[in-house]
Amino acid sequence: MHSPDDLSDASGGQPPRHILTPSTLNRLVRDLLEDALPLVWIEGELSNVARPASGHLYFTLKDSAAQVRCAMFKPKSGWLRFKPADGMQVLVRARVGLYEPRGEFQLVAEHMEPAGEGALQREFERLKAQLDAEGLFAQERKRPLPHFARRIGVITSATGAAIRDVLSVFARRWPLADVDVLPVPVQGREAPPAIVTMLRKAAASGRYDVLLLTRGGGSLEDLWAFNDERVARAIHASSVPVVSAVGHEIDFSIADFVADLRAPTPSAAAELLVPDALALKRHLDQLRQRIVAIQERQLQARIQRVDHLHARLQSQRPQARLARDHERLQQLHRRLLSARLSQVTQWTVRLERTHARLLAQHPKQYLTLWRHQLDQQAMHLRRFIEHKLERERMGLQHVARAMHAVSPLATLERGYAILFEADGKVLRSAQNVTAGTPLRARLADGELPLQVSDD
Repeated sequence: MHSPDDLSDASGGQPPRHILTPSTLNRLVRDLLEDALPLVWIEGELSNVARPASGHLYFTLKDSAAQVRCAMFKPKSGWLRFKPADGMQVLVRARVGLYEPRGEFQLVAEHMEPAGEGALQREFERLKAQLDAEGLFAQERKRPLPHFARRIGVITSATGAAIRDVLSVFARRWPLADVDVLPVPVQGREAPPAIVTMLRKAAASGRYDVLLLTRGGGSLEDLWAFNDERVARAIHASSVPVVSAVGHEIDFSIADFVADLRAPTPSAAAELLVPDALALKRHLDQLRQRIVAIQERQLQARIQRVDHLHARLQSQRPQARLARDHERLQQLHRRLLSARLSQVTQWTVRLERTHARLLAQHPKQYLTLWRHQLDQQAMHLRRFIEHKLERERMGLQHVARAMHAVSPLATLERGYAILFEADGKVLRSAQNVTAGTPLRARLADGELPLQVSDD
């Protein structure tokens, strides 16, 4: 369909003009960019890094020949494990887009990491997939932790913040636990073999109920000792349950997946390994109070029952009660004999009267008449049902033919179609229908989506 302006332009010999506003143009360009380019990885140097009070992150990513504006919105900007600064070389995963109000090309970042962490992350994913395929992460092989661990071995750095947090939690929650600090380096090349050796020694000693492998937070490179394949296989081979608590809550290591239990932080691991002594004491006190209260109620009830039985026994002498009961039993026996004799007499009279009535009216006299009447009624009933069914069938066929004659589906089978608007209403007039309006056409064998053009 055409608007009046289009008709006037056509009559004057001028082609129709499609006029766009700046916002419409920017929206079209943005849609084209987002549809043409999926998420991309891009590496470059940070510059003009800014983080306003809103928490969003704005920066420029550049190389020696070009630069592009970038934005990273909350909450993703708050998930970064490092602080972006000018001059850093980073690897960014982003969507290509356009900032419509200014018409500026930009990237919307979904993830950012130091450029050096990319290779480590790929190695992490490779080793994780390999060990998972071998069954080292299988849930069915993980062992439950002891409810009350008496001896706990903590494999960590003897000077780190993690061991101070762990020992503080153990001392506060369960001082009865015997905790041994098994010092190892937790960072650098010497860390993996040292951790493996300590795991084997601790398991072979037979001293510990559970082992805690832990360290504080850091970058992916700092935590890499706990992504070592040798450490993973040593945890898997340990005969003692192993709890892993490496880094912060958002950090995951290969050791976390292999261990019998992963804790988000060292302090949380300590809380999982030992009960809270104060809470346990409160629970035991509550149980003791409940037991004492139950015993007191039961004792009071038994005392009351004994007192009641003693009072009844004192108020009634057993010999007198036995004599009264014996006299009552004799009276009941005499009444029973009299009642039984009277009842037998009544039953005899009723039986004789009933027998006489049965002889006077024997059922054989009516059986032939009833059978003949029953056969007649059955025959009439069958004829009535057959006639009724035939009339109903003919009436149903007539109604079906009449309904099919006026059905819209019969009209559609002759090549017609019904048009529906986007909201499902039937389109009854071509007026007020503009170009680009989506419609649906209902045919005899299905529906077709349509769009009105200005041709």
